[in-house]
Parts: sequence; C-alpha cells; structure tokens
Amino acid sequence: MMEGFVAPHLTLLHAMTDSVSAQEQQAPNAAAATTAAAPAGSTATAAPAGVAAAVPDAPAGEHAAERGRRSDGKRRSNRGNAPRQGAARNGDAAQPLIAQGAAARTPPRTHPALEQLAGLYPQLFGAVFRPLKRGIFQDILAAHPDAFEREALKVALGIHTRSTRYLQSVAAGDKRHDLSGQPVEDMAPEHVHHALLEVYRRRKNSKTRPTEDLLPKLRNRMMAAFEASGLAREAYTELVQGRDDAANAILEEAFAEWSARNAKDEALLRAFEGSGQTLEAFADMYGLVPRTVGQQLERARRLAAARAQQAADAAAAPVASAEDGDGHAAVVPPTAPAQDS
Repeated sequence: MMEGFVAPHLTLLHAMTDSVSAQEQQAPNAAAATTAAAPAGSTATAAPAGVAAAVPDAPAGEHAAERGRRSDGKRRSNRGNAPRQGAARNGDAAQPLIAQGAAARTPPRTHPALEQLAGLYPQLFGAVFRPLKRGIFQDILAAHPDAFEREALKVALGIHTRSTRYLQSVAAGDKRHDLSGQPVEDMAPEHVHHALLEVYRRRKNSKTRPTEDLLPKLRNRMMAAFEASGLAREAYTELVQGRDDAANAILEEAFAEWSARNAKDEALLRAFEGSGQTLEAFADMYGLVPRTVGQQLERARRLAAARAQQAADAAAAPVASAEDGDGHAAVVPPTAPAQDS
C-alpha cells in the first residue's frame, strides 16, 4: 500500500531540509550521484534524482592488512605454502577475488566530511540529530572556508538529511537549529507529515524489526502533528496531501479516528460538567481510570478552545475582496467606500 509514495516523498524530504542550496543541487558530481549511504545506525536509501550521495570505500591499505592477518591477529606468512587445490596459481588472477571478499567484510565508513561535522558540531551531528536551519550549507562554508570541499560537504549533508535518525527528528516536530545549536524556526507541517510517512515506510520494510502493525502508531502521530500545527482540518489537509492515493488514504483514516475520538471526548466533557462531581468521583461512577478521564477532558477542552479561536479569526477576517490594478486580489474592508467610476 505504501510503496507508491517512496520516491516522491523521499525527494520532497531532501528538498525540505534545504541543507544545500538549490544552485548547488542542480549540478551534483556525476560520479557521486550513482551511490548513496547513510551514517552508522541509519537506513540507507537510494539517492533522489539530482542529489549526489556517496561514501568512499575504506583505503586499499586496510584491505591489504585484512588479507595479511589470521584470526588470531598475527601476520600470516606465505613462505613455503603451496597453492591450495582449486585456487589460481597466478597471484594476480586471484587478487580481484580476494579483494572482493575483503571489501565485503569491511564495514561501511561514515563520510569523512560527516566525521568532521560531528567533531565541530556534536550538538547537531553527534549522538543526537537535530533538524538543520535553511541555508546551513552556506553557513558551514562561511564558518570554515578552508576545512571543507564544496562537493564533499554537499554529499555529506545529503547523506545526513536522508538518514532515518535525521528524519525521525523531523517527524518529531523539532525546530530547525543553527550552527550554535539554537532553535531558530519551526518545522513546516508538511515536512513533519512527510517525514512521518517516510519513517513508517522504512520501519515497515525493515527485515530486522519484529512483525507488528505500525499503522495505528502512524495515525496517532499524524493527528498529534496536525494538532500541533494549529491549523484547521481543511487547511492542514490541503497543505500536506500529495498525489499518492495510499498516503492520502492513511491521512483520511487518521482523521476519521480523530473525529470519533473527539466526539467521545466532547460527550464525556458534557457529562462531567453536568455531573457537578470531582474528577475522581465522576470516574469512579463510570468505572473509569481518573487519569484517562482527565486526559480525555483536557483534549475536549483544547478542541473547544481551538474551534472558538478559529471562529474568532474567521469573524475578524475581511469578508470582501476586489481586484487591484494588476489583476491581483486586493482585500477591501466591508465598510470601505465605493470607488468612483
């Protein structure tokens, strides 16, 4: 159901991070654009079109050391050893096969530029990943003009912002941070929404996770993100919906559950206010847990307050409009005098 939105949402997720300027992304290194790798502990994915993401292999010397050591750590000597049966007698012919085996055993390395960034800014690239402010690419180059090669930094930031750990921080609704580690701007609701979808897809397709139904958690988190946005349902839906029917269906299912829950909470709030009893007594009367009842009542109060605020905002907004001289819609207050012909 979810496979259809993998490519478009991953492309949007990279675009939303805005770690690299649009001009820089238009001309990626052609060789680097063929592969992608994520930092240790994250899930690697194919790079979106037009984005370069590559991690160099371990140096050749490391592979040579791997071949020259036994399992006990001592260096192996080849003197006097006859070729094994079935092995090529020509060392040059066997070399590619040995190198391939050693390369397969060598764990992937973090991009060198990411290692530099983790050392310089551990509060952003260290143990905890935080969403990066727009234009962070230029900020890093300005702060360290001689420390990073532009293409290498562009690739490293692409790897970082496509990693699962980074997307999890976006999905959590964390604010964007500058190089000093200070929050500077809110994460856009559509970025949070699409990060939630991408993290869900990766977890669903992971072969290492136990089999479980992740959709209920996804729907709950979608509605938490919606409520945190402060937008009306119609405005939020218009903002986050895309062209993928499967993702849109999940959003509609989440809203259906949210509406049903709200109806129960509102009914409970009316019953509680009409009872004139304390929370504990009211919960005991219905055989409910006071803490759960308190959470439901609080949600109902927040929803009522949000609706009242939206109604007030709608009443205060201008109700008439006309076109200005350039053909654009211009707001005209209801009491504005008529224009002379």
